[in-house]
Amino acid sequence: MRRILVIDDDDRIRELLAEYLGGRGFEVVTAADGDAGLEVLRGGGLDMAVLDVMMPGKDGLAVLRELRAFSTLPVIMLTARGDDMDRIVGLELGADDYLGKPFNPRELVARIEAVLRRSGQAAASEVVHRAGPLMVDEDRRVVENDGEPVELTTTEFEILRVLVANAGRVIPRDRLMELARGQEYASFDRSVDVHVSHIRRKLGDDPREPTFVKTVRGVGYTVPRAPR
Repeated sequence: MRRILVIDDDDRIRELLAEYLGGRGFEVVTAADGDAGLEVLRGGGLDMAVLDVMMPGKDGLAVLRELRAFSTLPVIMLTARGDDMDRIVGLELGADDYLGKPFNPRELVARIEAVLRRSGQAAASEVVHRAGPLMVDEDRRVVENDGEPVELTTTEFEILRVLVANAGRVIPRDRLMELARGQEYASFDRSVDVHVSHIRRKLGDDPREPTFVKTVRGVGYTVPRAPR
């Protein structure tokens, strides 16, 4: 399992990336500031770092400068959207790529995979999630229920992928769409209940007593580890 360090002072972003990247087959370690991040970096055992530029105290550029004194670890910088100077300085200091905030976590995963391929650390196996009879294959974009294919829209697929990848955990309603499609998309598409209803129908779930996608009243949704 590839191990990624996320350094960001924003609790919400650290939690989002830990959940999202964890659901995509990565082991995620987080740090809330530059000094804590450097301590983890010096310990080694990482495949990549995702590093925020704008942090109080030791910012991301200072962390990258110190990191490059002892390591060539691949780094993706998170910068304020449109802040070209941070991007340019980061690349000059040795960043491998950058992504502007706010960002779609799917794009971050794509950039992570691209950088890992360039550094020879790409995963050799596909990412498949299972929960009872449900199977979600990320690479082939296939969902099966008891071996039978289930046709879902892009948004429905991403919502079910998040739930199955986190089987047994309750995902809050206000986080589910963000984990599935990204912060920008979630800001204008808040119809998660409608999407879940469509997923249940396509899985053949009983809307009165669903087996696959269960509602935790007042919190969100969950897929049990072993439905049925």
